[in-house]
Amino acid sequence: MSLTSETWGTTKDGQKVTLYTLVNDKGMEVKITNYGGTIVSIKVPDKKGVFADVALGFENFADYESKSPFFGCITGRYANRIAQGKFSLEGQTYTLAVNNGPNHLHGGKIGFDKKVWSTNPIKDAKGVGIELLYSSSDGEEGYPGKLDCKVTYLLTNENALEIHYSATTNKATVVNLTNHSYFNLAGEGSGSILNHEMTLFADQYTPTDDTLIPNGTLAPVKGTPLDFTTPHLIGERIGADFKPLIQGVGYDHNYVISGPPGLKKAAQVKDTASGRMLEVLTTEPGVQFYTGNHLNVTGKQGHAYKSRDGFCLETQHFPDSPNRPEFPTTVLKPSATYQHTCIYKFSVE
Repeated sequence: MSLTSETWGTTKDGQKVTLYTLVNDKGMEVKITNYGGTIVSIKVPDKKGVFADVALGFENFADYESKSPFFGCITGRYANRIAQGKFSLEGQTYTLAVNNGPNHLHGGKIGFDKKVWSTNPIKDAKGVGIELLYSSSDGEEGYPGKLDCKVTYLLTNENALEIHYSATTNKATVVNLTNHSYFNLAGEGSGSILNHEMTLFADQYTPTDDTLIPNGTLAPVKGTPLDFTTPHLIGERIGADFKPLIQGVGYDHNYVISGPPGLKKAAQVKDTASGRMLEVLTTEPGVQFYTGNHLNVTGKQGHAYKSRDGFCLETQHFPDSPNRPEFPTTVLKPSATYQHTCIYKFSVE
């Protein structure tokens, strides 16, 4: 296993950005930059042993800084949406940026995805990786409390990329961190992901209004186009006449992962043509399944990324949880530590 690094660019405000390359004994390669803790590429083999990059993204740092639709990054302090950019905590109301229609999305205008994180290399018997550290000041983007975050990426010889998140605060706050990688198991730039076979280990989802804010209920997926409890092609029912399905656009839904608390399988995706398979495991209660509905950008090697050319599986707490006491809490107090594990495991079948 190997870990190397190189200078990759400089931010507009003069901070140096580094690109790290992780390689395991099987030849799987992952590139990660400390700008936003962003996964830049993931190269894995198909059933014939041919490697391809299955993560959408850019070839250079400047594109990440200027036009990235959250490719591969850490999103926070609160991933997903908070209604009207407001929430109350311990008797005080906090106001956040409204940057997604009427709502707050992915931590605001300058979220964790746009920060340069400090790093430490990791190399042990289990794998190689990097530890990323960022301290978010009290009041940053409107959030209360100084939040000290640590995110580790570890590439193992089982072709798994483990992501471990932790955070502590000096004042009650809300936290919801995730990774926003867009995947295409046929290889980035290869076109639509509608022929990927998706399984989601989730019997319920959180219904929303038209701005994707949950109404506080949990609804069964059974008998609907949102039901992936058995394998279905992503494109099989994506155009169905079903109101919670975003008509003519695609999937962008929070699924309630089935099973008891602890590390469990959230999703499994196959590209039958290449034989590549992705399993997603997490300790979180939910996963956002998104079909890249609004993609319209030029990526690696000049590839045009269009709507539904990549999918995201963002392990998370539910959207708008700070305003929904009936949902699992996202409140972090000074006496506790936020912890979240997500594993992206690749194989062939």
